[in-house]
Amino acid sequence: MDINLLVINVGNSRIALGAFVAGNLEYVRRIGVDQTADLAGAIAEAWSHVSGTEDPEVAGASVNGGLNALVAAAVEKASGKNIQWVGPDIDLPIKVQTDAPKETGVDRVLAVAAAYEQMQKACVVVDAGTAITVNLCNDNGDFLGGAIAPGASLMLDVLHDNTAQLPQVSLAVPTGNVGKSTEQAMLQGVFYGARGLVKELAENFATELGDWPEIICTGGDAETLFGGWELVHALSPDLVLYGIALAYTEHHIKHGT
Repeated sequence: MDINLLVINVGNSRIALGAFVAGNLEYVRRIGVDQTADLAGAIAEAWSHVSGTEDPEVAGASVNGGLNALVAAAVEKASGKNIQWVGPDIDLPIKVQTDAPKETGVDRVLAVAAAYEQMQKACVVVDAGTAITVNLCNDNGDFLGGAIAPGASLMLDVLHDNTAQLPQVSLAVPTGNVGKSTEQAMLQGVFYGARGLVKELAENFATELGDWPEIICTGGDAETLFGGWELVHALSPDLVLYGIALAYTEHHIKHGT
């Protein structure tokens, strides 16, 4: 991917910005979706890393359509470019074999596409953010589907918001094997609940494939939940950014543009 490209991933909780210079991801920044006052400056800073290169462009993906117009306006102001969105403007880089491909989250597909581009075989991608998604591709790189569950931080928030006595707890690795306090009991439930979810689904996917797939983890909570876990092949926090760049490159190669 010998490209000069600003990529933007608009999620439910965060907006991730990445600058690819000559195909290498040289800059990454993330801001909360509640930090829209900082958005124009963040995009301008990211654009500065590619603005002096040959034929720089901007590509993005979004699962939070309410922010798209704001992001597009900030991109145009900073760069003079129109953002090319994966889906409407750029083809997906892999086949999507779900029942309703157009309704399948573009971030899920792009993360799997980026993982397959590196692995070149069936794999499972776990994206641990606002939601935990666990998705699968086959040896041909086709996106087969997966599972969606509440994210770990969301689960902790829901426990606090919907009970009278459970406290507000920030996600962390629990201590010991048994929760000795309310806070540790909540962390035990959420942390091992997330790992159990991934393990059970990976076993189901292995049955579907007839072989055990490698597991790649991404997302803001991936390091906390899955770092050092022997079941995981690799952590790749910028997987969706790579997926956007892959989609952009393959689209323009295919269409000769």
